[in-house]
Amino acid sequence: MAVLAGLVPLLAATVLTAPVASARTEATAPARAQASAAVPAATLTEVTDFGANPSNLQMYIYVPANVTPRPAVVVAVHYCTGSGPAMYNGTEYAQLADRYGYIVVYPSVTRSSKCFDVSSPQALKRGGGSDPVGIKSMIDWTTRTYSADTGRIFVTGISSGAMMTNVLLGDYPDVFAAGAAFSGVPFGCFATTNGSEWNSECSGGSITHTPQEWGNLVRNAYPGYTGPRPRMQVWHGTQDDVLRYPNFGEEIKQWTNVQGVSQTPAATDSPQSGWTRTRYGGTGDQAPVEAVSLQGVGHDLYKWGMTERVLTFFGLNGGSGPGPQPQPGACKVTASTNAWSTGLTGSVTLTNTGTTAINGWKLGFTLPSGQTITNGWGATYSPASGAVTASNVTYNGTIAPNASVTIGYQANHTGNSAAPGSFTLNGDACS
Repeated sequence: MAVLAGLVPLLAATVLTAPVASARTEATAPARAQASAAVPAATLTEVTDFGANPSNLQMYIYVPANVTPRPAVVVAVHYCTGSGPAMYNGTEYAQLADRYGYIVVYPSVTRSSKCFDVSSPQALKRGGGSDPVGIKSMIDWTTRTYSADTGRIFVTGISSGAMMTNVLLGDYPDVFAAGAAFSGVPFGCFATTNGSEWNSECSGGSITHTPQEWGNLVRNAYPGYTGPRPRMQVWHGTQDDVLRYPNFGEEIKQWTNVQGVSQTPAATDSPQSGWTRTRYGGTGDQAPVEAVSLQGVGHDLYKWGMTERVLTFFGLNGGSGPGPQPQPGACKVTASTNAWSTGLTGSVTLTNTGTTAINGWKLGFTLPSGQTITNGWGATYSPASGAVTASNVTYNGTIAPNASVTIGYQANHTGNSAAPGSFTLNGDACS
């Protein structure tokens, strides 16, 4: 069953509509909740007064009856002409939340176009205003109200929502662990300065940049940020006539550069007939960048069943597969775990493969879903789950060329006891 992820070109003579096939009870009158209280379980609910909201977005939320302790949060962003309730009814995120226990937030546009602002200077800067600020407020409300795991905040979207997914990962890299964009464009591609929401050059696929130039657009949204960057999964149909297929390749260039990994795929396969999946910087289910090209498919590419693949990439459904193995850099990392029923110990060895000494280090890595560090040695760890940074202690801050340091930790787990992956040393990928 397809979700027709329509996009409205405001300068065009015709309007593309997006009727959404309903797989859940139609939420024509969602419940309402004040910002001070939790919402009814298993009910799409509108939350009001959730925080700073310069563009007057609406917030809808779905909290399953079996919400897990410190739940993950998935932000599901609608297409042009859509809404939060339409996204709720037309996708599987709420249905699968009932199974896996995460929370879903559905931002909803109130401006006449029903398109998200992905083009204004305000939208393309952290804290600059417009829609990203309102969505960040929705996340903050959710994490406060439900003690959500700030290391497991994710965003996904279709069409305009895919474009917003790119924008949010650029504006708030410290908030999101990963994103998944269906039929989108790179961060900054839709930028305009004349007040228009539509950029025909970008939609037509005629805007190209070098990987470094695309990466700089992302980095300039939050100058000075040096922490881990969210992983990215992109989907695109080769016959997309709304946001043309070249945008797919430009997204890959952008996010591989942001992640600091090679543009040469580490793995290529075909998980389904007509699909080509490439993974960059790693070969596993949570590679730094994953891209899925759908041969002969148009703009409305979302189908039921794809959501499970998104959740596997996010690490929310227990999907199996080796963790990401970044391309070689000036460092090498090996990691292993020793597990028992609900706990484990982990050992991580960092080797300096460069020619100069490392003076002070921060080792970034991603813990598999459900793991939470309870104590550690050889480093300080923050946060305790999700995208973790291990920082040197006083006695091991210097690593000579070809020398190694080993650190360790103890953690709880909920079934997935795999070793961490996606290692970065002071922001650069390790092998």
